[in-house]
Amino acid sequence: MKRLHARSLVALVLGLATLGAVAQDKPLIVGVDGTFAPHAMPKMGGGVEGFNIDLMMEVGRQLGRKVEIMAAEFSGLIPAMNAKSIDFVGAPTTATPERAANLLVSEGYLNTYYQFLVPAGKPDLKTLADLKGKTISSNKGSAYDKWLNDNAAQYGFKTEAYPTNSDAVQAVLSGRADATLGGNTVSAYASLRNPGKLQLTSLVIDQGLVWSAVFRKDDTAMRNAVDMALECLKKDGTIAKLSEKWFGVKPAPGSAAVTPFPGYGVPGLPGHDPAPHDLKCK
Repeated sequence: MKRLHARSLVALVLGLATLGAVAQDKPLIVGVDGTFAPHAMPKMGGGVEGFNIDLMMEVGRQLGRKVEIMAAEFSGLIPAMNAKSIDFVGAPTTATPERAANLLVSEGYLNTYYQFLVPAGKPDLKTLADLKGKTISSNKGSAYDKWLNDNAAQYGFKTEAYPTNSDAVQAVLSGRADATLGGNTVSAYASLRNPGKLQLTSLVIDQGLVWSAVFRKDDTAMRNAVDMALECLKKDGTIAKLSEKWFGVKPAPGSAAVTPFPGYGVPGLPGHDPAPHDLKCK
């Protein structure tokens, strides 16, 4: 086997370094559901705004990378990522064992609870038994959609899935559904935006889940880099500030918004790497 000439070796090293620099200069394309207020929603003048938009921009700052947002229906985000149309999913995605078995997830940055919305003035939903006979809407492809499908037969309700969370909420407002199921922050925001029309129920489902960013199964480097950026944003209080800005609440001590978790990923789920690492923050 021929040895590389010294000049050729130097040229190869410089070429690889240049490719690395180009990769760093290339913007990160991050996918979000642009109708999932207040995490991502249309803003005046075009584009989207919300908690997750601010969060992804802060992640980019930590990584030293420009971030470009691609807004699409939630059900299309993971297929777009797997097709390499986007680098990763920055929409709030519930980290479940099923997802973690097929994808890589970052550590959680918010705890997520499932909460129902019903028309204002209608009876409160207090227990799962109160769901019997109801038609319940959800965002197609979401964890809430899955929960409804998994439990419809047991509790005797019907399900209707819609392309966006806004459509699922509108189904309640128009009388096509008796209730809608979503994340607690999103349900609370929808209630605030529709005073006298929608109300939160007492029934909250806590499955001990968190919201994470999601990556291709083979993109460990990107998952780990974003995971570390999230830890830095917890440490410096950025995520707590964004929570107060968009949700009007200060995160509880020990919650995912303020607590870095060991290793990379969600402890206890497939793909978690427990190896300790030193934080490198901007």
